[in-house]
Amino acid sequence: MALNILDNRGTPLDRQRFTWRDMVQKPISKLDDDAYTRVHIILNNGLEMEALRFSHACARMNKALQPVLAQLRRVEQHQATTINWLIGADHSPLETTIAYEQVAIDVTAGVALREPDPYLAQVYRFGLLEDFDHMHRYSALLDRLEGKDANNILQSYTDILPGRPTVDEHRDPLDDLREHYDRTTAAPLSKLHALTIMAAEQQTHNYYMNVGPLFSDPMARLLYAEIASIEEQHTTQYESIIDPHESWLEKWVLHEATEVYNYHGCAMQETNPRIKALWERFLDYELGQLHVAIEHFQNIEKRDVAEILPAVLPDPIPITSQREFVRQVLAAEVDLRADGTQFVDKALENPRSIEYRRHLNSEGSPTELVAGGYRWRPGTELNVAKAA
Repeated sequence: MALNILDNRGTPLDRQRFTWRDMVQKPISKLDDDAYTRVHIILNNGLEMEALRFSHACARMNKALQPVLAQLRRVEQHQATTINWLIGADHSPLETTIAYEQVAIDVTAGVALREPDPYLAQVYRFGLLEDFDHMHRYSALLDRLEGKDANNILQSYTDILPGRPTVDEHRDPLDDLREHYDRTTAAPLSKLHALTIMAAEQQTHNYYMNVGPLFSDPMARLLYAEIASIEEQHTTQYESIIDPHESWLEKWVLHEATEVYNYHGCAMQETNPRIKALWERFLDYELGQLHVAIEHFQNIEKRDVAEILPAVLPDPIPITSQREFVRQVLAAEVDLRADGTQFVDKALENPRSIEYRRHLNSEGSPTELVAGGYRWRPGTELNVAKAA
């Protein structure tokens, strides 16, 4: 169903209110809820956390916008709390990590399939194969530490196979920068895609940086350190495809539109009625916030919002199993590497990244060690009766 964002003004900001019990609701079921309910939760939490970060940065640079941003930001804080607290305590940090990688794989694949710009689609496919490998490495750690099959979380939607080896993903920072879209000519969908994936990757980076030190197992600590470094590379990659010439107000409007876009898409695809109602509520909240941003954009910059947004949003990202597409990309592009902003065969990789990687891995790669001899197969959980 198409959503007209200019006609639909959503819930006014002064009616976007919470109590503590609004925010701290019953968590989803780890095993009984569909895996994509958890994917929606993680994705939308990432978008809310990006909204908070952007709003704080914008406020520090724009004194006149501080009052309205403070009002919106408090609502975003409470939305983020409501969403993030839906992940229950029955999820171990490693199981949540597996879920984060499912978000990275299937959402990025959905974006790559629909991205109208061929170069940007290539950027997404490039990052996709790296997240795919991370899934394999973390699944090996889950088997090692908890005796659990990662497929319990993935529910057979996402393969557990090696991708582009993480040991080969480490690059000189100059080889993580990409060409940005042109704000004046790029399709609105390209802008929504870029902000969505950047937010998701940044959230993943932050999660790994916070969770990694909490493990006592030395291999787990090393593994999170290595993959967190790649997630920083991915955040660098995805933020660099966003046109830096967009004004603060233009970026604010696009952030709000991206949240509207994803809440709408998740509501359309959600199978849990309670969570679907939450996405619909927050969709109305975000529409209200979007119109606050539009009003400031048009009043201050004297520009019509139609310059940057369509009246009707594009069709949502298909958040579903992308197994066949991922397999095709894996077969065709696993040997691609980066040379500056371009992608080349591994034989043509820039020497600066080869040297950077050589030193970083000179004492061994945790991702190689943890997965040594590991091949996923179903039914690898510990047998409790035998263990007893």
